[in-house]
Amino acid sequence: MKACLIIGWREWVALPDLGIGAIKAKIDTGAATSALHAYKIRIEENPEGTVAHFCVHPRIRRRRPEILCSAPVHDIRTVRSSNGQSEQRIVVKTGLTLGPYTRPILLTLTNRDEMTFRMLIGREALRDRYVVNSAHSYSLNHEDLDNG
Repeated sequence: MKACLIIGWREWVALPDLGIGAIKAKIDTGAATSALHAYKIRIEENPEGTVAHFCVHPRIRRRRPEILCSAPVHDIRTVRSSNGQSEQRIVVKTGLTLGPYTRPILLTLTNRDEMTFRMLIGREALRDRYVVNSAHSYSLNHEDLDNG
């Protein structure tokens, strides 16, 4: 087993495949899959498969910048949120940069407009690389991320 990085309950991350250079994320070990605030979600069928087009506001409580993203649809799943509501969510596979590592993760697209964090990192994205210390916050070096 590799040595794991200790991370805090919230960290700066990047989603380079989606053009998101930096976004604050809450680490949520109670959730299996990660989630991203997305809106204007549109599905397109093409010869290579199904693609999701969507917009992201990476900054908390701000409408700018608005980043236009596209990613292949991996799945559509029923997900139960923390308030007990079930909803159908599009799942995309994309790269996540957290500290020195970039790895592929599954990410559900959902409206998190009323939530404090635009992104949640679930335990599947953390497996075998990270250990969460809930007493820490923003533990990793994020100076290489584009905090625009």
